[in-house]
This record gives sequence, structure tokens and C-alpha cells, in this order.
Amino acid sequence: MPSMPSVLPLRDHAARWLADRRPAALVTVSDFKGSVPRETGTRMLVAADEIVGTIGGGHLEKIAIDESRTLLQGGAAHERHFPLGPALGQCCGGAVTLRFERLSAESLAAWPEAPVRFHLQLYGAGHVGRAIVHLLEGIPDCRVQWIDEREEEFPREPSASHIERVCVEPVEAEVRVAPPNAHYLVLTHSHDLDMRISEAILKRGDFAFFGLIGSQTKRARFIHRFEARGIAQEAIERMTCPIGVPGITGKEPEVIAIAVVAQLLQQLRE
Repeated sequence: MPSMPSVLPLRDHAARWLADRRPAALVTVSDFKGSVPRETGTRMLVAADEIVGTIGGGHLEKIAIDESRTLLQGGAAHERHFPLGPALGQCCGGAVTLRFERLSAESLAAWPEAPVRFHLQLYGAGHVGRAIVHLLEGIPDCRVQWIDEREEEFPREPSASHIERVCVEPVEAEVRVAPPNAHYLVLTHSHDLDMRISEAILKRGDFAFFGLIGSQTKRARFIHRFEARGIAQEAIERMTCPIGVPGITGKEPEVIAIAVVAQLLQQLRE
């Protein structure tokens, strides 16, 4: 059975299973050497009928799942060393040590909270905004405020737990509640609204990333207005418009969303 994606952070998923008294094994990469699929601290949950998370896939993961289910039938907690060579049908060339234990209050307490990958304020619940949120639902270690003044534009189905829908007016007032070094994406239905939100972000100035949807023409027009309003040139120069990693062509919302989410992730390496 393949590992199942989860819209919850894996630790939160573990806490839910524990609260539900669902028997499960916890597999942890406790050590590694050389080239490996996953590094120290990577975890996977294994129940009798479900797997959440992954330690890297392949034959190693199949063995780990089988060993976890043996543990659930009465085995003891233990560690096991795996060279990732021809014997496992994996060509990574390194080695990993896996710890197998039952999911318990003690193992959950020893499991550190995952750091937040980024905080994002996403302005706009139109087609592109929805497509971006759909992708971000699969990245549970980010925190997203999805903001629009039009409640009817949000989809009926709830978003993942790490995505907060905010319906408020005026929307630009939300800029002040973002944490320092937040990421911002502005892609509303109105150029005037884009301008107001963008101005608030630039005046605040402490953003890690600020992306504004639009063309080079829109960028030039907005920059002219920002300069006329006395916004610092240094802040203006840090605005990204158009948005999305270069080289990805297409105007479909899904294509734009892929380019934009890739750009967000790129910022974390800079």
C-alpha cells in the first residue's frame, strides 16, 4: 500500500490517531550516512490499514511497513540498520538506521514541532488564487491567510487546517497583522485594490517576498504611482511583478500557480 498524502502536518496526524486510540507504529530515520532518500528525523506512521508520510519509498519502505505491522502484532521497539545497495534494489549508495516503536504519548512528546516553512498572506480568491491554494494544501508546514472581501468567492469545501480563510473589509488592513518576514501574494479582481494592498506591504517594508500579479506594463504603472506617493525605492525594487519562475509559459490558472508556488519555495534557498 503506498503512503497516503495528508493535509495535516504529520505530527498533528499522529496526535489525532493517538487521541482516537488507533494502534500505529512510528518509523523514524534515526541516523544516515552517504546518499539516502530521507535524512535524520524523517518519520512515517503505519497503521494496519493506512500509511501516512514516507521515509523514501522503494523496497526500504516496503520492508519498514512490514516490520512496523509485525511490531503492532506484539513486537518490541528496536532499531535496524539498512545499507541501501543492490540487496535492497536501491542505488542510493548510503545507509540508514530506522527506529521502530509504537505510537505513544511518549513518542509524540519527543517529536519536535516542525518549523514553519513560510507565512503567506494570499490576497485574492479568484481562479489563480484558488489554484495556488490547492497546491499549498499539500504543503502542511506553511501557514497561509487567504484573504478576500467577497465571501462567495471562496470554494464551499473547507481548506486544509493550515490555510485560514479571511473575509474582511478593507482587506489591506490585514497587512499589519502578518508576522515579520512574511510572504505576500497580491492577485485580486481589482487593480485599485491591488494598489492599496501593495502600498500597505511596501510601506511596512519587512517582507521576505512580495509578488504582484500582472504584466510589465502594470509593473511600470504601479511603480510610477508608488514613487509619486513617496514609497522608498529600496522597497519598490524588491517587489516581484510579474510573478512566477521564468521559463514557464501558459496563462492557465493551474500553470501560473505551479510557477508561483515554485517561486515561493525558491525564496527559502536564498
